[in-house]
Amino acid sequence: MTPPPPEPPVRGATAPGTPLLEVRGLVKHYPLTRGIVLKKQIGAVRAVDGVDFTLDRGETLGIVGESGCGKSTVARMLVHLERPTAGRILYKGEDITRLSGRALKAVRRNIQMVFQDPYTSLNPRMTVGDIIGEPFDIHPEVAPRGDRRRRVRELLDVVGLNPEHINRYPHQFSGGQRQRIGIARGLALRPEIIVADEPVSALDVSVQAQVINLLARLQDEFDLSYLFIAHDLSVVRHISDRVGVMYLGRIVEIGTDTEIYDHPTHPYTQALLSAVPVPDPAARDRRDRILLTGDVPSPADPPSGCRFRTRCWKARDTCATEVPPLAVPARPAPLPGPARHASACHFAEEKPAAGSLPGRLAGPVLDPG
Repeated sequence: MTPPPPEPPVRGATAPGTPLLEVRGLVKHYPLTRGIVLKKQIGAVRAVDGVDFTLDRGETLGIVGESGCGKSTVARMLVHLERPTAGRILYKGEDITRLSGRALKAVRRNIQMVFQDPYTSLNPRMTVGDIIGEPFDIHPEVAPRGDRRRRVRELLDVVGLNPEHINRYPHQFSGGQRQRIGIARGLALRPEIIVADEPVSALDVSVQAQVINLLARLQDEFDLSYLFIAHDLSVVRHISDRVGVMYLGRIVEIGTDTEIYDHPTHPYTQALLSAVPVPDPAARDRRDRILLTGDVPSPADPPSGCRFRTRCWKARDTCATEVPPLAVPARPAPLPGPARHASACHFAEEKPAAGSLPGRLAGPVLDPG
């Protein structure tokens, strides 16, 4: 008989109007040094340079951007694998950036991570049962020692794996199955937030759909909130309620999936969407492709003012001297719903020149299997 799924956690209350997670001015700089014995700092890599967003209970916030834009560094700071250089991370209104000891241990139980590579993130010398049950050694209050094997078998069943394979090793599973093992490990402590750092980028397309649908089902069953990081725009649209677009260490646009995909206002977002493959040949022929000039600047020496200005067709003198705030752009006809669509562009309300604006895009629907 199939065992029942683990009981969902008892959620602590948050103050009315308070997001479950709030990030304010998050910064991570890595020093650049010269010398071997007497090291001298000569600069810094600005991996993350002032990121703000919120995550509500039961919501999925997708973060997209090119490789090196800082999205994975944000994820690592949320789970305290990296210490922020500056900024605040508020969990239920409490700043957790400087926590340590027991206080940090309690927060880490509620904010878990699923890593990108489902093979290197699993210890090849440990059985699946030991991997999934290892969090219980750190948090024994979650599962008594005599009950852990049963709990691990339940978790395997919940993520769609055979509980009888509890004594197998990671190399005996496929890539998609290994990622399910990573998800089961993330669920073991009954967290409130899952930080998923490109969890399907290493998988085949058909397997991606299965894992994405599994994450969606688990969110409903266990009242989870996701920070979902990826570079595949169609995957992000399939699972996300809101989407944030990052460029060179900063969020340049954030809004609901409909606002971002159907009404992009930042020129970088418009360029990204214009490159999304469209299965309908007629729709593909009706839209224009925006080809950005130049390379992404170095995060060790980013442009002044707007960081995208060196590749932007809207750039003016103001863009070189003033950092554009992440604000709601002016529109003659605002979209319905709360005003949460913000863009970091001085001229977000201006359309690109004729022939360079991407058409209305709809991300490909993933196979529901």
